[in-house]
Amino acid sequence: MKNTSDISYALRLSPGNDLRLSIEKFVTENKIKAGWVVSCLGSLTKYSIRFANQNEPAIDNGYFEILTLTGTVSVNGCHLHITIVDDKGATIGGHLLNGCIIYATAEIVLTESANYIFTGEKDDATGWKELRINQK
Repeated sequence: MKNTSDISYALRLSPGNDLRLSIEKFVTENKIKAGWVVSCLGSLTKYSIRFANQNEPAIDNGYFEILTLTGTVSVNGCHLHITIVDDKGATIGGHLLNGCIIYATAEIVLTESANYIFTGEKDDATGWKELRINQK
């Protein structure tokens, strides 16, 4: 019989924390092998996001609200996408990189699967390291 007791975690990041690095640290400390972001609300003073099919990050300073953060997390690697809005209502999003700095807070809920282990392996079709889902 499979263990179906998923575990939920809630964390709150403080001003000055790096969003991605903080999530990766939490995942490592809690030995999460297969998880995902349930929700994230908060704000940034700086973003570093890689847009679709671009090699270089887009970086800017200001005040940005986090509208969404989604993706998979694992001690084997995290794949996260973020959507933010600036003080004029312009919305952008893409691949979350290191360098997204918390302004006031980030309130994050993660869930860990009791049944899977996520790894990342190079996919010959895309050329990128892609999610591999393994049964426990």
